[in-house]
Amino acid sequence: MNFLKKIYYKAAPCWWGEGANGENELIRYRRLWKNSVFLLSTFCLLPLIVMTAVNYSQYRRALRHETIQPLSQQTAIMKRGLEFLLEERRFALNFLVQEKTISELTDPQKLAATLQNLKRSFGGFIDLGVIDSKGRQISYEGPYELLDRNYADQDWFHEVNLRGAYVSDMFTGYRNFPHFVIAVKSEEIQHNFFVLRATIDMEMLNQRIHSLSLKPSSDAFLINQKGFMQTPSVNHGNVMQKCAIPVPPYSDSSEVVEQAGENGHPYFLAYSYIQQSPFIFMVVTDSSELNKSWFALRRELFLFLILSVIVILILIVATATYLVSRVREADQKRAALFHEMEYTNKMASIGRLASGVAHEINNPLAIINEKAGLMKDLLTLSGIFPHKERLEAFAESILHSVERCRTITHRLLGFAKHMDLSLETVNLANLIAEVLGFLEKEASYRNLRISIRELNEIPLIQSDRSQLQQVFLNIVNNAFAAVEEGGRIDIELKKENDSFVSIDIADNGCGIPEEYIQHIFEPFFTTKKSYGTGLGLSITYGIVQKLGGRIGVQSKAGEGTTFTVTLPIDKSISG
Repeated sequence: MNFLKKIYYKAAPCWWGEGANGENELIRYRRLWKNSVFLLSTFCLLPLIVMTAVNYSQYRRALRHETIQPLSQQTAIMKRGLEFLLEERRFALNFLVQEKTISELTDPQKLAATLQNLKRSFGGFIDLGVIDSKGRQISYEGPYELLDRNYADQDWFHEVNLRGAYVSDMFTGYRNFPHFVIAVKSEEIQHNFFVLRATIDMEMLNQRIHSLSLKPSSDAFLINQKGFMQTPSVNHGNVMQKCAIPVPPYSDSSEVVEQAGENGHPYFLAYSYIQQSPFIFMVVTDSSELNKSWFALRRELFLFLILSVIVILILIVATATYLVSRVREADQKRAALFHEMEYTNKMASIGRLASGVAHEINNPLAIINEKAGLMKDLLTLSGIFPHKERLEAFAESILHSVERCRTITHRLLGFAKHMDLSLETVNLANLIAEVLGFLEKEASYRNLRISIRELNEIPLIQSDRSQLQQVFLNIVNNAFAAVEEGGRIDIELKKENDSFVSIDIADNGCGIPEEYIQHIFEPFFTTKKSYGTGLGLSITYGIVQKLGGRIGVQSKAGEGTTFTVTLPIDKSISG
């Protein structure tokens, strides 16, 4: 599970684990990415898996058919061959009992001639004997001493008496070694019949069975219907031993089944019942040998499936990551554009409002200022009278308040006024030094430490000198207001690239609470309570935007604030 988690996070987009500020926004994109990967994987992998499963089934059926079909054909061919062999010899014996009299068959010389003729014509005959209806062999020609032997109590004799013709399974009899016989019954005399019996050479059956072109792992042999071996086998015992394989169910045609041995090892069993005989021809083939080609094909099939799934998943993840990232970037640009439009509209409305308010207030202020000044002059020129000093203090307070209101209205007019840019070559380090010169006395009085440092070679820039002075004056004024006595202000200049330079103004003052940071560039937003107008940073933001730059802020309450102003080296090129 840990390995899968690692792969999951490795495959996730780079913005997956971004900060907690945009967590709610990221949840939406993560869900979109997961859904995209899931749906694309489903639509792409499902048909591939289904096709692989179908091919797996088809290949297995085809290969099984190719394996079974030759076994079935060989077994069928051997069945017809063995049936013909037995039937041919049975017909020959039947022909003899039909065409020859018992006196001819019991004549030793004629019987010997008949046996020789059978050997020359058909082959496989070992001996030939005539048994009367009481089971006594009355005539015999062959290599054994079987004349006058009585077979009345033997099974084969009862079977031939009952059926008229009979092919025995393997038995030892009077010879004490395995053999089988074909016997036919004379049907001319019902109660005084005789039986012509011939012993067939088993080697002939063995040669016929071994003539099959079998794989080295295959074993072919005969069993009887009781499960005893009728021919020797390589792996399943010798003649007349019990075969370990159960007797298969009867079938008129050749059958091939797959089953497991006692040790659980699978094998194919092809078998066929030899008609009008107790024999069952069987071919046992090790299925593991035959399945080697299937295992190789199956391994290639699964390997192809796994590689295909890996390649498809890589492409799906890459595609989903690219598309979702592009959607996120587009959403961010659209949100920034909407924010910019909202800010621009807000600034335009406030500008018009500020212009109107400043214009309406300036006229009364001018009258108040004039009257207060006149009143102060009259008090100065008049003689001593009670409460003179108090009245002069009132007049001075009125003039001070009027001056403060004039400053505010001046800023309001400056906020609303659209000033055209006047581009010139500006040395930023000198310009900032000039700005600091305005505040030199206050810095000295409050024992503030101010440093200016150039991190690399700062080029001269093309910009509006006076408006840049206002920008840095506003920011440095804020830094002065933020730091305590003995505080520190560090100014660093850096060339970002061939197009932009940046200025960091950092203080170790009180900092800005996190919830205020997103509002500090809004008009009339201030944290200075009674003495702030809330216009300084708004004006600064507008000027920097107008100069083709950008301004940012990083702050932590209690630790300090850093404003970063990025400006184009050539405003005329940047537009």
